[in-house]
Amino acid sequence: MYPPSYTLPRFTREALPAPAKALRSYRERPWPPFAGIRRSCPTIAGMPVQDPYAALPAPEALARELGSRLPAFQDVAWTASTGSTNADLLGRARAGQGAGKPWLLGTHLQETGRGRAGRPWQNRSGATLMFSCAFDVHLPAAQLPALSPLAGVAACEALRSVAGPGSRPGLCMKWPNDVQWGDAKLAGVLVETTRNPGGADAGYTVVIGMGVNLIDADALSLALGRDVADWTRVAAQSDARPSTPVDLVCASAMAWHDAVRTLEREGFGAFAQRYADVDALAGRPVNVLDKGAVLMSGTARGVDAQGRLLLRTEAGDTPVSVGEISIRPQA
Repeated sequence: MYPPSYTLPRFTREALPAPAKALRSYRERPWPPFAGIRRSCPTIAGMPVQDPYAALPAPEALARELGSRLPAFQDVAWTASTGSTNADLLGRARAGQGAGKPWLLGTHLQETGRGRAGRPWQNRSGATLMFSCAFDVHLPAAQLPALSPLAGVAACEALRSVAGPGSRPGLCMKWPNDVQWGDAKLAGVLVETTRNPGGADAGYTVVIGMGVNLIDADALSLALGRDVADWTRVAAQSDARPSTPVDLVCASAMAWHDAVRTLEREGFGAFAQRYADVDALAGRPVNVLDKGAVLMSGTARGVDAQGRLLLRTEAGDTPVSVGEISIRPQA
């Protein structure tokens, strides 16, 4: 059974249900990255945290506005909490449940969220914008790995469109799909696929999930021992109008929707220049790591027609496949 959510189905346009009693009350307030709201709350493990609901509107308000701005999406929902938005959408797809795709599901809190290679996803309500989209795709199985860098390219372009021209080249992408602000991670993207019920002709469902840090960059950087970015850093250098969480979600969802359709028609080769425009690794020396062990070192040389990272080594250009491999700039 899925957790309570606030949904605006395309085929009913019914009034949204009243908030569940478990939800706390909300009141209208500006979004903190642009209003400077930073109310102190009790500490967790000795770390000060902000009001957990300060950065996001109520779930029902998010679902309502997203539904009105995403006419291409057949089902739009936002929950107070869930295990994993990716897992929820994959479960629906495997069971053949729900309206026609695309779907969007977001949450204030993911209790069992995960990143690439099954790594746990650390989050707390209000600090991270977390959502997933599900799309039907009709591609040969061999082309499905290209969806991972494709999702990162589209997400980076979407966030640039919200932040404005001043965000370039600060907003960039580290293969396969981490969105960065400089060398600091701003957003993580997780792409998963499952075969649709109904046989080979039914194609696949691809679920693209993303978590964007809204606040807490300093605390996260200290806790993780590496530089982490949040949207306040981007907003500080933005030359666009003040944006909202809904702007970020809508831009990303539509960018993924359009990119998936382009991939079906033209293949990943159509994204070669777009990838180059957001590539954070081009020409840089990198290590290819797997579970902390260095597998190879070389110079990043973009991607091939399958979306694989090309690494210039003594043996020539070596393709690196999407999988449990991470890229880290050499010290």
